[in-house]
Amino acid sequence: MKALLLSFGLGLVVALQAQVYPAVEESHDVSGTWYVKATASDKKIPKKMLGSVSVTPMTIKTLEEGNLEVKFTVQIAGECREMSVVLEKTDQPDKYTAFGGTQVLYIIPSAVEDHYFFYWESSKHGFRFRIAKLLGRDPDINQEALEDFQNALRAGGLNAKDIFIPMQSETCPLGSN
Repeated sequence: MKALLLSFGLGLVVALQAQVYPAVEESHDVSGTWYVKATASDKKIPKKMLGSVSVTPMTIKTLEEGNLEVKFTVQIAGECREMSVVLEKTDQPDKYTAFGGTQVLYIIPSAVEDHYFFYWESSKHGFRFRIAKLLGRDPDINQEALEDFQNALRAGGLNAKDIFIPMQSETCPLGSN
């Protein structure tokens, strides 16, 4: 469940295979504030949970050696939880690992300026899932970016019809209801 919550906050976008996306030659500067605009997964998320999930902006900080620290707060069933994860840079540009390599994240630039796809792939304790997120620099939904995200989902084998758009919240006091 912790992995699902973390992926929900980060989400983050896959092996949206090399033949689908051209190889990225250099890493992109993704530090700063980002808003999760849309999410899709290869697992069904209970409908009762979808209505009670809101996200605050996430903050990404570049660390030494190109690693990234991602911080965010997520509200689930009325309770706010602060989460943080360090993404470790790999030899492949825009590919990161977390939790001892059991989870892989690809950061893929969208065709729309100031938007990225985070593709998160996890395989832990026999549980495997993939989740993709559309992130942008502002909280407003950009229709062109959403269409680009849907195309990327289809190309990566995820269902573009099961996109979830989380509620945006600027703040979420920890432990609040």
